[in-house]
Amino acid sequence: MYDLTNRDVIYHLAQSHGFQFKKGFGQNFLTDPEVLIEICRAADQKEGGILEIGPGFGTLTAALAQSAKKVVAVEVDKRLFPVLHETLAGFQNIQIVEGDILKVDIPTLLSEEFGDMPVSVAANLPYYITTPILMKLLEGKLPIRRIVVMVQKEVAERMMASPGRKDYGALSIAVQYYASPRLVCTVPKEDFVPMPKVDSAVVALDLLDAPRVEVADEKRFFRLIKAVFAQRRKTLVNGLKNSGFAGDKTKEEIEEILALCGLDKNIRGETLSIETFAQIAKNL
Repeated sequence: MYDLTNRDVIYHLAQSHGFQFKKGFGQNFLTDPEVLIEICRAADQKEGGILEIGPGFGTLTAALAQSAKKVVAVEVDKRLFPVLHETLAGFQNIQIVEGDILKVDIPTLLSEEFGDMPVSVAANLPYYITTPILMKLLEGKLPIRRIVVMVQKEVAERMMASPGRKDYGALSIAVQYYASPRLVCTVPKEDFVPMPKVDSAVVALDLLDAPRVEVADEKRFFRLIKAVFAQRRKTLVNGLKNSGFAGDKTKEEIEEILALCGLDKNIRGETLSIETFAQIAKNL
């Protein structure tokens, strides 16, 4: 079995397979075995399965396979398949699936590969498509209990941010609407090959049985969130008026509606909780 966290092994595999790391695919491979342990512990699927997104050389895949009944890894880069067949040759509980996770029919994949098993998701997400992948997993209302992701540290902070913090925004609300996020560990950029420009963090998202707040129209609710945070420097009244979300209502009418919600006309959106946004969406 290969030590896939060893830099020399990584470079040897890359050279022997004529593999060149592609920045466009966010290919930065982890070299810290302690982080692997933390991710496996957070995924916590000794009696179930794990869907992995982007196995790379199989570093995390191999670790997950030793702590779960079955691992299904979705990989978009065909050049990695020969490497994965070599590094994961000794495992009987790993299935590699070719595909772009943003285009894969995830419900069908989960049903066909895992059946009635409890399932978690684990992934080292490329920075440039972190949010689209996260939102597909969260909005899909999939039969999964937890998502454990390694993302850019700044993104992790935004996911966990609370009202009033400068990093609190649309992503914070979107994630916390569907899940309870918690920090697992931070990972310095020096723990990757090739080394990225920024540090990373591992976040566990425990999926809620139902969304955190009840809203009549989810699309409208998230339109409100986007409208407010697209103009976060403005007061909530001006943001709603300028974005067009409030329709043809005047500023005075918007102020009256906010007053019904117990809000001052000069309040800013970044100070509001998810519950308050739900109340505003309902009254507007």
